[in-house]
Amino acid sequence: MRPISLTVIGLGAIGGSLAWQARLAGIPRVVGYSPSQADGIEALKAGALTDLAASPVTAVQGADLVVLAVPPRATLDLIRQLAESLEPGALLTDVCSVKAPVVEAAVEAGLGDRFAGGHPLAGTHATGFASSRPDRLRGCVVYVCETPTGTGHRAALAIRRFWAETLEALPVAIDAAAHDRQLAWTSHLPQAVAYALATAVAGRGLAGVSFGSGMRDTTRLAASSPEMWLDILLYNEAATAEAMEAVESRLAELRALMRRRDADGLRAYLEAAQRFRRGLDR
Repeated sequence: MRPISLTVIGLGAIGGSLAWQARLAGIPRVVGYSPSQADGIEALKAGALTDLAASPVTAVQGADLVVLAVPPRATLDLIRQLAESLEPGALLTDVCSVKAPVVEAAVEAGLGDRFAGGHPLAGTHATGFASSRPDRLRGCVVYVCETPTGTGHRAALAIRRFWAETLEALPVAIDAAAHDRQLAWTSHLPQAVAYALATAVAGRGLAGVSFGSGMRDTTRLAASSPEMWLDILLYNEAATAEAMEAVESRLAELRALMRRRDADGLRAYLEAAQRFRRGLDR
């Protein structure tokens, strides 16, 4: 799918990058809306938009594709709010890190045949249009989840084509519930661990100069938007809690090895972690 008129609601790292890249790809009309007036103006000045709308409802007028690039709770609200405002035949998608509640909301709003959930793996802890790039989405994996309605597969196919043909990304079809279980381990768990580590160390009252690159690297995710992650952790609580329990178990194992001064067991533990991490870079 190559839209003639694209609307992007939310102009942060993902939404701003998507709009910008679509403009550079030659999409004639890209309309944006952001609750942050500053982000909207920045996007307009950068050439990421052809038009800046005053509200979500006015933003979708005339659009044949609408992308919701806001946190999960706002995404659910907008699906319900915009269901009656979309142009006939227009498609709707999103970029949330949780998919099952979003797909369910689209079906409940009567948009099952015109919606497919999306999630590009291209996020960053930075926020606002200042964190967007005109090439952020190029080459990234994008999960696309179809609805269980009669022709939901057609909308999903169109959205996959949009990501592949317009944004040069790599769309992958996945079931919404399976997506949320997987992301609990690969995204939501690392975020939760970063928050836990940051809050634990914050309580020690150490000066900023005390922290080296290791501490800064492992807590980078804790600088992310609390608004967005509040929603994600609550909407995917069960799967993320299960993953967190596994980490708690592995921490307990590590602590026991240290207390027993079990050098062989500790070495095996560390080497297994090293092998896994090095394998991610291959």
